[in-house]
Amino acid sequence: RGVKHKPRASGLEEELRRKFGGIDVALIAGSGGIFEVVADGRLLFSKKQKGRFPEAGEIVRLLSGHE
Repeated sequence: RGVKHKPRASGLEEELRRKFGGIDVALIAGSGGIFEVVADGRLLFSKKQKGRFPEAGEIVRLLSGHE
């Protein structure tokens, strides 16, 4: 399953780099379908909690509100 979401995660990584320039983005392999976005130690999105992968632009909006 993790391989299934890798293109989406990589696309999100590129979207974040384009939008935020010098942002430090790391894709860390996990297991069990875990996909989480953490900024400054705070969990902003959890696929396990939401039961879905983030929608287009959702992480950018969450990060924009985080700043």
